[in-house]
Amino acid sequence: QVKGPDVERAAGEVDPRRRRSMDVHRRNHTLVRYDRGVSLRDLRRHVGQLAIVGFNGHEVPPEIRSLTREFDLGGVIFFARNVAAPEQVADLSRESQTLARETPLWVSVDQEGGRVARLKRPFTEWPPMITLGRAGADGEQLAGRFARALAAELHAVGISLDYTPVLDVLTNPKNPVIGDRALADRAEDVARIGSMIIRTLQGAGIAACGKHFPGHGDTATDSHFELPLLDHPPDRLEAVELVPFKAAIEAHVAAIMTAHILIPALDETRPATLSPAIVDGLLRRTLGYGGLVLSDD
Repeated sequence: QVKGPDVERAAGEVDPRRRRSMDVHRRNHTLVRYDRGVSLRDLRRHVGQLAIVGFNGHEVPPEIRSLTREFDLGGVIFFARNVAAPEQVADLSRESQTLARETPLWVSVDQEGGRVARLKRPFTEWPPMITLGRAGADGEQLAGRFARALAAELHAVGISLDYTPVLDVLTNPKNPVIGDRALADRAEDVARIGSMIIRTLQGAGIAACGKHFPGHGDTATDSHFELPLLDHPPDRLEAVELVPFKAAIEAHVAAIMTAHILIPALDETRPATLSPAIVDGLLRRTLGYGGLVLSDD
């Protein structure tokens, strides 16, 4: 069980008087419609806002600042290479926000728990998320406690978007890339626990991102190295893989990340990330999702 996480340890190392970070969730965002009269500068600015970039080091490098002079950015992502200490992360978040022009940047991180955690000690080191699914009836309550503590630490260092929870159903225990990152091996449990994490994180001001749509749990290869194949018929996808994502949409998840997997029943030629049939057809039109869609790396 997740007992008494020491939230104050990492959060307490940040002096809130020095942060002065923006709460991006309090700003109004508008959709931009394009026409032939748009200037090249405006076109570059809007295209740039589709990108979330990473970089090396503990400070924003000159090449990123140069990039933002040509293209606005949608956000930045922190990896372990960007993290030294909580106070330094807070300074980096604040420095990253100085790159923003009209719209605040997303300051994001992949902080799932277990083996996918960019923020190490003194931040809380969480067990693998499969722990929540194995907790039985207590899993949902533990998920809420976990998400509240996680949100407190992220908010303390100026991070506004976390690429969690994993909504893949672990139907293949030999899956090399998902494994214990999954919340459970039953779709209903993943939906229930995942929705709790989403509602709790976002209730505390941290945008959540459900992944990897439309489901990476039954693959046998790592999509970072080769293209996995998910050869299930539509009725199986409807009954298993899509269940957690439907629940996440009902919980108003801020973002959904697509998977680099080939699903012939949905698109015979394009992986999910590049498939209009899956992203626009299934996710947008059929499931009615109107939030932010992100690509995996």
